[in-house]
Amino acid sequence: MHYYQFNIGDYIKNTLHLSVMEDIAYRRLLDLYYDSEQPIPTDIPKVSRRLRMDCDVVQSVLDEFFELTEDGYRNHRADLEILDYQEYLAKQKANGLKGGRPKKTQVKPTDNPSQTQNNPKHSQQTTNTNHKPDIDICPPSGGLPNCDHEKVIALYHQHLPTLRRVEVWNETRKGYLRQRWREVAEELARQKEVQVSDILDWFTEFFVHIGKSKFLTGRVNSKDGRPFIADLEWILKPSNFAKIVEGKYHGTN
Repeated sequence: MHYYQFNIGDYIKNTLHLSVMEDIAYRRLLDLYYDSEQPIPTDIPKVSRRLRMDCDVVQSVLDEFFELTEDGYRNHRADLEILDYQEYLAKQKANGLKGGRPKKTQVKPTDNPSQTQNNPKHSQQTTNTNHKPDIDICPPSGGLPNCDHEKVIALYHQHLPTLRRVEVWNETRKGYLRQRWREVAEELARQKEVQVSDILDWFTEFFVHIGKSKFLTGRVNSKDGRPFIADLEWILKPSNFAKIVEGKYHGTN
């Protein structure tokens, strides 16, 4: 990615406590993350040299704003932006293979031009490119049903009562669920016209599937000798979600 949206207000609110050098390090880490579309490597000296920053400053910022995973240091919000960007490119490529974008339907002009002038709200909505879509719903995608966050969370609590309860549902978590909901809906839509109830039924079976995993429900110890207990945010992360569906956490059962 050579371009990404930058929310000045959110950034200032979350970084007021940083020193000048930490602020610079954070911005450069984000630039590196988006440019490479990859997690930040765990080789801190090498990363620091590339950013022209001290190792301790870089490590401090990574510890606060990124999550250390087996792939490197990840930033959840950046992952969502990159995923949206990659999906956009995939759609553009698909349109190109079909001979370009679908032709727009020609609208017959009306005899009364004031009909369009009297609807300024519609004009603002279609031309305001800086407006960020509501993250609470699935973006338009072939008429798929909107993501029902509350009902999915309720199903999670119902079928996985021993896992950590959802107390906070922030934008990052909403984004993860929105993406997984859309993936499930698109898969189901290949077979028939999909309804909200179809997607909720899928998540019901998915949570029941998780409940059968001793590892995910803390009934066996992980490699460090302590039980691992998943939560909904961890479950909805792309790599974890795929592994759960494939049954890779059910080998110890």
